Amino acid sequence: MAKCEVCDKGIQTGHRISITRSQVSRRANKMWRSNIKKVQIKEENGNVRKAKVCTRCLRAKKVTRAI
Repeated sequence: MAKCEVCDKGIQTGHRISITRSQVSRRANKMWRSNIKKVQIKEENGNVRKAKVCTRCLRAKKVTRAI
């Protein structure tokens, strides 16, 4: 299971609900997968390593990406 190394975000589970005539008729299990990428990041001491980071942390600049 992929999990973000920065914010620890992973798979979330819940129910998919089908509604007929304004009543809940069925519930099915559903999984929402987070958008996790394997990127090279630069640590504070200058080392470069690969890490699994979600795209929300990448956009928020919580990690420095090594190019």
